[in-house]
Amino acid sequence: MNKTELVNAISEKAGLTKAQSKDALDAVIASISEALVANDKVALIGFGTFSVAEKAARTGVNPATKQKIEIPARKVVKFKAGSELTDAVK
Repeated sequence: MNKTELVNAISEKAGLTKAQSKDALDAVIASISEALVANDKVALIGFGTFSVAEKAARTGVNPATKQKIEIPARKVVKFKAGSELTDAVK
């Protein structure tokens, strides 16, 4: 499912216009993004939790040349599925 298909599904289930559904989805995505940038955790009970994790610097290997390279430390977004979502997917 892509963003357009998700907007259409939201529109049908919530009884909103497609424009309203797109605005609502964009607002949710922007709010989650802003919270993660601020290093906050976003917990949606039953769905899952978005968080930011720090990955330490490490040494990797370039598969083409077999040379060792330094991979810098970075932040990554993590998602842990909630129990209701996990049960629904089973």
